[in-house]
Amino acid sequence: MEVCGGQTHSIIRNGIDEILPAEVELIHGPGCPVCVTPVETIDRALAIARRPEVIFCSFGDMLRVPGSHDDLFRVKAAGGDVRVVYSPLDAVAIARSHPDREVVFLAIGFETTAPANAMAVKVARAAGLRNFSLLVSHVLVPPALEAIMQSPGNRVQAFLAAGHVCSVMGTWQYPPVAARFGVPIVVTGFEPLDLLDGIRRAVVQLEAGRAELDNAYSRVVTERGNEAAQAVLTEVFEPVDRAWRGIGTIPASGWRLARGYREFDAEERFAVAEIHAAESPLCRAGDVLKGALKPNQCPAFGRQCTPRTPLGATMVSGEGTCAAYFNAGRFHDGSPPHASPQAQAGDHVGRI
Repeated sequence: MEVCGGQTHSIIRNGIDEILPAEVELIHGPGCPVCVTPVETIDRALAIARRPEVIFCSFGDMLRVPGSHDDLFRVKAAGGDVRVVYSPLDAVAIARSHPDREVVFLAIGFETTAPANAMAVKVARAAGLRNFSLLVSHVLVPPALEAIMQSPGNRVQAFLAAGHVCSVMGTWQYPPVAARFGVPIVVTGFEPLDLLDGIRRAVVQLEAGRAELDNAYSRVVTERGNEAAQAVLTEVFEPVDRAWRGIGTIPASGWRLARGYREFDAEERFAVAEIHAAESPLCRAGDVLKGALKPNQCPAFGRQCTPRTPLGATMVSGEGTCAAYFNAGRFHDGSPPHASPQAQAGDHVGRI
């Protein structure tokens, strides 16, 4: 299983899974941060973004992600002040220039994006900005790997770990996971040769009966990682049980703002914690994220669910597995069912 959605897109785009021998199967994991953000977090974001006093800031890949009935694009079209930013510090700058408005940044992602969000809070506090807050939905990789290995019907025999996450957190968290579950974990990059080397290293371990951490991305990743970034994360965030879209709650698999920074918590500031939601009964994204189902094995794929009419985030995220299959033409029979070439082209053009 490759853990990162960027790795998934590289694998599908370059046809790596199609050139491997039949004995080696790649299963796509829950490594897309947009995809695993739960529906209730999207619904909470929508509730906040609709408020007239709020400027709601987000990266662009979240605007098309469906909540229970809406998405941020529709809120923006209805008059909500929803803005795409390229850094959480952009949102801090907006808060500084609009002291009469509440500015909220949607802080999602794995350990890779968390340090910048933590620094945004520290900068806002240092500047005395009381109109800035984060809606936090950060998730962590090691607890997800443990949950996958303990899930019923698990078939994963080796992991390709995400190089960019390990560039921040290092590799020190992974040897206990490998030893506990008897599963090789190989840290890789994102280029085709990186991934092929990672697959080779995993197979060598399996054939030798070993289950160890192997760093195949040493040009970027060290054992200890970025310790300065980790110190900021420890200061600003604290562990929390986190819900993963389509998967459920995984204990201690996320972060929330620590007690000393809780004044910047948008969930508490706008009293949206009690908003809960259910998945679409048609959407099988949870099974895709757990590696139990390939996108083109889902009955809704390319039919009810397309980039233009997505049922779940895996179809609209730039790192989503379903989007990777759709854009590569990996349909049931090799062509999009019930869709003309013009409609298919329109879906490609319309994807964020």
